[in-house]
Amino acid sequence: MTTVFKQPQDLIAAVGTVLGTSDWLEIDQQRINLFADATGDHQWIHVDPERAKDGPFGKCIAHGYLTLSLVNLFLPQIVEVQGIAMGVNVGCDRIRFPAPVPVGSRVRGVGELLSIEEIKGGVQSIVRVTVEIEGNDRPACVADTISRYFPS
Repeated sequence: MTTVFKQPQDLIAAVGTVLGTSDWLEIDQQRINLFADATGDHQWIHVDPERAKDGPFGKCIAHGYLTLSLVNLFLPQIVEVQGIAMGVNVGCDRIRFPAPVPVGSRVRGVGELLSIEEIKGGVQSIVRVTVEIEGNDRPACVADTISRYFPS
């Protein structure tokens, strides 16, 4: 379920709260291969299922940066800020990859609003997105995302 804020200033009251979760997404080999093609990272642990069977994970795993890139898919499912002329992705602070994502796994994002500050013409938020792996105690990725919202 998406948490909706009617205007950027409403984020202030939500600091420290979990905003919600995205839908689950299965990580299939095609997605991994397409990411490898897009980035040029064709390391065998990602794209060679036969060799990966005998590797450290027993099967192919998603690229860490593929997992991170899914935060862009998950964030709009977690939070929506209305009443804006523009929202801007500024980047990320701390990024960690605590656990690999084996092919066939399902992942989702969980968002927590860490902070909000007023900036010239708008507000800047830091939302920690934790990418969970279904059935795993350790997350695949934890990223503190930075967004700016400019009211309309």
